[in-house]
Amino acid sequence: MATRSEKLTFTGAGGDQLAARFDQPQGPAKAVALFAHCFTCTKDIFAASRIASGLAECGIAVLRFDFTGLGHSEGEFANTNFSSNVGDLVAAADHLRQHHEAPRLLIGHSLGGAAVLAAAGQVPEAVAVATIGAPAEPGHVQKLFQEARPEIEAAGEAEVLLAGRPFRIKKQFLEDIEAARLEDAIATMRKALLIFHGPLDSTVSVDNAGRIFGAAKHPKSFVSLDGADHLLSRREDASYVAEVLAAWATRYLGAVAGPEAALKAAPGTVVVQETREGRFT
Repeated sequence: MATRSEKLTFTGAGGDQLAARFDQPQGPAKAVALFAHCFTCTKDIFAASRIASGLAECGIAVLRFDFTGLGHSEGEFANTNFSSNVGDLVAAADHLRQHHEAPRLLIGHSLGGAAVLAAAGQVPEAVAVATIGAPAEPGHVQKLFQEARPEIEAAGEAEVLLAGRPFRIKKQFLEDIEAARLEDAIATMRKALLIFHGPLDSTVSVDNAGRIFGAAKHPKSFVSLDGADHLLSRREDASYVAEVLAAWATRYLGAVAGPEAALKAAPGTVVVQETREGRFT
């Protein structure tokens, strides 16, 4: 299926203009998805762009954006944290709701996966969530700058190298990720969940996937990315995630999304909706 990619901007949680790209099929989209990139990455990292284009080829439009202070987005990275990332995700969903269609699928890579799990409850239209190499707790990223922690604690901030690039990490970032807990958010989000994780992932170990899976309620699924690295740098791995995700999501995106969808049904149509509370409406 032919696709097109549109550049756009929207206002993030902190008031900064965030750069985004909206990948869409040429014809009407089956649904809209929202993608959150990995820690200190951008919307244009290979995994994000390949998965988004792959889903667009399957008829699912995808909005991917640069978190505040990263890529082409405004703002200072040093002033951001996990909570602000979650806020940016909710702002992106608000933008889609106002200008296109609310996202029904949330996708997150690495720390972006933790962010979509935290944000899922604030996007009522979303019926499905997918994580890729996600940590079970945001605090997992501390290991990336553990050596700089004494300086961060003493001076309030420090410059650290992440993936060969300098970033300024403030004490407030450490405090924020340490306070964030995902177990309750995962257990209560009431959305289908698909977990992708590589058993040889050296950045976020696969036991994190087990913890997320254990905290989630059904329906939930796990797909092992055998041989894949954390960033899905091989084309075949990113393409595989896109193909499997598109097939899995169709089961949920084809269902009635919620009460608002029932209101749009043609007069005289009987709509049966599962509430996952042991009853139907």
